[in-house]
Amino acid sequence: MSEDQDETEGDITASGTSSYDNEFYVAVMADDRERVSFISKKHGCNVVIRAHTILPLHLAASFKKVASLKSLLSSGADPELRDQRGYNALHTLISCWGGTFTNLQKPHSVPRAELCLRILCEHRADANAKVEDRSEQTALHMAVRYTALPAVSLLAAYGADLNAEDTNGMTPLHVASVMLKKDFITSLIGLGADVNMALRVSGNTSLHLVTMATAIQGAKNREAHIGCLAKLLDNGAEADAMNKNDRTPLHEACSMGEEELADALLSHGANVNKMTRAKESCLFLFLNHAANLRETSLLAKLLCLTSPLTICNKDGLLPASLTMPCFSQQRERLLDLTHCVSTLKDICKRHIYLSHCGKRQEACKRFLPARLYDFVFHYWENPHCISFVADDKVRPSGGLSIMPTTN
Repeated sequence: MSEDQDETEGDITASGTSSYDNEFYVAVMADDRERVSFISKKHGCNVVIRAHTILPLHLAASFKKVASLKSLLSSGADPELRDQRGYNALHTLISCWGGTFTNLQKPHSVPRAELCLRILCEHRADANAKVEDRSEQTALHMAVRYTALPAVSLLAAYGADLNAEDTNGMTPLHVASVMLKKDFITSLIGLGADVNMALRVSGNTSLHLVTMATAIQGAKNREAHIGCLAKLLDNGAEADAMNKNDRTPLHEACSMGEEELADALLSHGANVNKMTRAKESCLFLFLNHAANLRETSLLAKLLCLTSPLTICNKDGLLPASLTMPCFSQQRERLLDLTHCVSTLKDICKRHIYLSHCGKRQEACKRFLPARLYDFVFHYWENPHCISFVADDKVRPSGGLSIMPTTN
């Protein structure tokens, strides 16, 4: 039992609360520095205010009471004491960054929060202390979760580890990537976070996480989410990094039928012909999911860019959708196509596109004739008019009927 607890032991009332509880609570909330100092000296400042089940320092941090915070720290309040959630004072401040759970955010709340963070760190609050719960997140992880953007650079200035891992091996940049928070991705990268650090279990990098999170989010805020992808790629993220399923971000994008994501990755040099350990290409992974077969534009692009064109993995297995009886004709057409020799035109188109799409594409626009430029970068012919999509009004000449209907 601490000295502070001994001193207040005799002040417990019949209701079970200390006689100083309300007085201490009111003084902290009033931001009355002198009163807080007086009560701290009389009763101690590291004892829970029982009526509210909170430490005085945590109360001051929650409501950004600057004067109370300074007074408590000067009186010996320990910023590393934990509450029932396993939070220290710094974690508590971050979790209430824009306002407490019981009040609305106020215009002055964030600047005061920044000042409180500086005060805590200058009084030896550990910027790398982890929450004592199953997550084991640091204040920097929490800053991302609770959208406390100014806290990121402040914590880094006070020695926070930008690549600290939580229980799941996630760094703050991983958290920002999963949550698709571009401002945080930008800030963390600018401060030196490792863009290619992989999760211990899955092997996913931030680029994998952004790719999958964007696909899951669908059309909502798509432009901003693609911006997260570009930000990582522009700052050294490895486009062809493989996770523990032997998949690159482009493999994941194609597997989910995401043409925009695939285009963004290709424009930054992702290798469309990189294979998994099972020798499954981007085209194989695309065809492995029947739901993707409506994405005719991406299918045409993958058929044109894949070289050598194969649709089987190393065990000779076909993508799952091609084993469906309703797609037997398409399967035979695709198998025939794998035995065809590419024309010189197709080889040149593929080479120019893969070498110059993205940042070099603008240069091509200046020296290539307009028709040739459009052919290389904007025209994707579907070889043999292979189609999986039913269309009662228009079917390509020689095309096949297609996406099965269900009763």
